[in-house]
Amino acid sequence: MEQSIRTQPPGPRRRPPTGAAAAAVPGPGRAPETAGAPSGPAPGSRPRPSAGPSAARPATRPATPRPRLRLPLRGRGDEPLYGRRRTGRPTRLTAIGTGLVAVLATLAVAGVDRLLFDGLGWLFGLGYLVVCFQLAVRVRYADLLAAPISGPIAFALALLLLEPVGSPGVTAQVVSLATGLALRAGWLFSGTGLAALIVLARFVAQRRIQRSR
Repeated sequence: MEQSIRTQPPGPRRRPPTGAAAAAVPGPGRAPETAGAPSGPAPGSRPRPSAGPSAARPATRPATPRPRLRLPLRGRGDEPLYGRRRTGRPTRLTAIGTGLVAVLATLAVAGVDRLLFDGLGWLFGLGYLVVCFQLAVRVRYADLLAAPISGPIAFALALLLLEPVGSPGVTAQVVSLATGLALRAGWLFSGTGLAALIVLARFVAQRRIQRSR
């Protein structure tokens, strides 16, 4: 008894809490529960955004058109092509140009035929057809009649210069020319008729375009 009394500190003894008093006293590391405390966020704290579909998706920006690269090489209308202007139309010949082209091209074909076959035969006739077609296609609208006229003149000039003649003299030249035209009348009329048909078709088409405007 004396030993137990000596070990106890002086003063009244503390009895351990029992019943409701034990529930009211908070334990270590436990916050006291207050009746009627609000369940919402504490004052002063920042509200967190709700995780919804609108919050999860980032704001979309309008798509801006990308700039297109423009190359210097173009082939439409009057746009530049290697520094030149291209209209898309074939080169048109004037009346004088049509006559010069007809004479030079027909003489060239006749000379090749004379060198290869020693005369003016089927190669000369085919070349004349090609020349008449090109003249009728490339002559300008104001000089359409130059194509069917310059073709026969070039044909006769080629016969007069390159057709072999048996005897010298003007009479022999005229007889040789008449004979050559008679023998090659098929090629002559074919080429001239082809040029005339193309020229007539171009004239009618141009008149229709002018009336529609």
